[in-house]
This record gives sequence, C-alpha cells and structure tokens, in this order.
Amino acid sequence: MSLRIVHVLDHSLPLHSGYSFRTASILREQRALGWTTFQLTSPKQGHGPAQAEEAGGWHFHRTPSKPGTGLIQQMQLTAIRLRELVLAESPDLIHVHSPMLNALPSLWVGRRLRIPVVYEMRASWEDAAVDHGTTTEGSLRYRVSRALESFALAQADQITTICEGLRGDICSRGIAADRITVIPNAVDAELFQFGVTPDPALRTQLGLDGATVLGFAGSFYGYEGLHLLLDASAKLLAGHPQLRVLLVGGGPQEDALKAQAQRLGLQRQVIFTGRVPHADVQRYYELIDVLAYPRLPIRLTEMVTPLKPLEAMAQGRMFVASDVGGHKELVRHGETGHLFKAGDVDALVRAINDLLARRESWPVIAAQARRFVESERTWASSVARYREVYRRALSHFGRTLPTSS
Repeated sequence: MSLRIVHVLDHSLPLHSGYSFRTASILREQRALGWTTFQLTSPKQGHGPAQAEEAGGWHFHRTPSKPGTGLIQQMQLTAIRLRELVLAESPDLIHVHSPMLNALPSLWVGRRLRIPVVYEMRASWEDAAVDHGTTTEGSLRYRVSRALESFALAQADQITTICEGLRGDICSRGIAADRITVIPNAVDAELFQFGVTPDPALRTQLGLDGATVLGFAGSFYGYEGLHLLLDASAKLLAGHPQLRVLLVGGGPQEDALKAQAQRLGLQRQVIFTGRVPHADVQRYYELIDVLAYPRLPIRLTEMVTPLKPLEAMAQGRMFVASDVGGHKELVRHGETGHLFKAGDVDALVRAINDLLARRESWPVIAAQARRFVESERTWASSVARYREVYRRALSHFGRTLPTSS
C-alpha cells in the first residue's frame, strides 16, 4: 500500500515558473519513491471552466474561476474543490504549498476530515506583494497578510520550507524549530549538458559572433535588479567594445529595460530574445560568457534561494551574483561562483571585469560547481527528506506511514 498525497498548488505547468518546475521535480521524485500523488491548483492557475488538465505528463485537478473573483472567494473555491478531491481519493495527507491563500482552505478541509496537513512555505506572501507593488512593508494589508501566514504556520501539523533564510523567518514567528524541515531547491544535473560547444547558427542569428556576452535567462521582475546589469554594461563597454548583453525571457520590467537600453545608447548591445521554449533555454545559456544575477537587497531576496545559480552550476557556466542572503546560501565565492555587493553597480562592474580577466580559472570553477550540484543539490536527495516530515505529520493523528513507503 503506497502513501497517498494531495498537493495543493498556487499554479502549475503548463505555466512556466520556478514554482512550477520545483513542483514537477517533487512530483517526479515522489512517484519514484512509490508514492501516489494528486495535484490540485488554485484559481490562480487562470480563469476557465476546466476541472482537470494534462500538462507536462501530469494530471492536474483545477479550480474553475471567473474574472473578478476576490481572494475570499478564491479560498472558498479552493476549499470546495479540495474537499471533493479528498473525498474521492482518500489521501493519507494534504501537502499544501505557498501562499497562505492555499494553506487556509487546506487547513479547513484537513481539520474537518481529520487529515494531516503539511504546509510548504516557499516564500513570504506579504514580502512578494511588496515587490509587486500591491502593498508596502508595514501597511495594514502587509500586517494582516503576515498574521494570516503566521496563523497557517502555527496550525499546520508539519512545516517545510526551501532554505535557511525562510526557516529563520518562520522561527521568528514563534514556531518551534523542530517543526520545520528545509527541503532545498535542487536541479537534475543530468538534464543539463556540461561543457557543450555553443550553437554557431544561433550565435550568428543573434548577432553575437566575436562578442563577449553577458546574460540573464528568466523572468524580468523588479527584484532581479536587471537595470543594474544594463548600467554596468554601459560602464564596461569602453574596455570591452565587443560586449553584448543577452536577456532571455520577459516579465513586468521588460518595457522599462528596453527604454533604459535606449536611454543608455545600448540598442545595438542589448538583445531581448523574448520568452523561449523551456527546452531551448540551454542553447541560449551556452552563448553567454558570464551570467549575471544582480538581485536587489530586499527581504524577499535576503530570505529566498533562487534556482538559477544552481542551473548555471550544473552547466558549468560562469556567473556573478549579488551577495543577498538567498545567493550566499547557495554560492561559495570563488569556488562555485562569484559574489559582489548587492545594489552596487561599480561592484558589479569590478566582479565582471575580474572574471573576464581570469578565464584560465574557469574550467576549475566549472568542475567544482558541477560537483557541488551533483553531491549536495539533487532532487532525489531533497525529496527523500519528505519521508520523515510525513511520518511526523501522520503521528499527530496516531497513524504511521504505509509499510511500502
């Protein structure tokens, strides 16, 4: 008899995000352990009447929604769909993932149907709202959001999170440390090719022949600090006349970045590819000499570890990253990557110049980074940690893990 788990999610594939990719990796490794999983997304997946959808090889139960549905209604709809799914599938436990808009309805259903609830806090919802500009730190909405998040954490049977920064934040809310388990972000190293020769046709197509290429691949959010990369590039151009900046992806800051490039006179140097299929992203990575992750120093980035540096390490790519807490938790300076002072354009310029001047060290750093990922940051090792989390959650109800688990 296998362990049966319902995962409650904000969104999933086919939407592309670090959240979606982490979820897919968790599901794959849990299935490899012999566990049975069911996946339910909230109304945040998008409007529409669909009750279910196949995506990325997975069957996702959906929560139908309509435009204009408020947050309270979204939670009510999630609770209704979750209750239906739990009654139909009889899971052993509910594993709910951020934000607390998912946690509160999951706790409501779990308590009424006497099913353990594990809450995975992947980010602080109130801090993400600050970055998106929908509230300000310390506002009434911020305080209410934080109070509800703390309530959800206090009520969950067990808590998981993605990094030490968030574990510290959870502890600061009065939650006992022994109820919190870190399930760190990881990568599938075997999915990333190491030391591959760049595609010459794509290089020519993008106008990068003979260029020194800086780059970024991902979503263009404000906290990523990509405007600092453009400012740094303008300063680097005198010493590196063949410099180009390859920005792969899109997002809320795209128009502002294009306007900034125009203002700096970098129209020819900065290439915006737009979003590309996930399967093709590595071809673009391979064209980049130095990746840049200039995240700004805010609560969100100080606490949360991103996936991108791990993906760069898996591919043996050189990168510079700001010294926010989320990066420092991942990057061993000078060994697997290079850190610079967050928010400081001149520090970013120095870091890039230093790295470009020491190309002879790149093979050693690339090999060390790849070994770090393979030995310490695989999804198989991360997901294996859930077994003890689930055992503890079930024990609160006098139950044990199914013997085959």
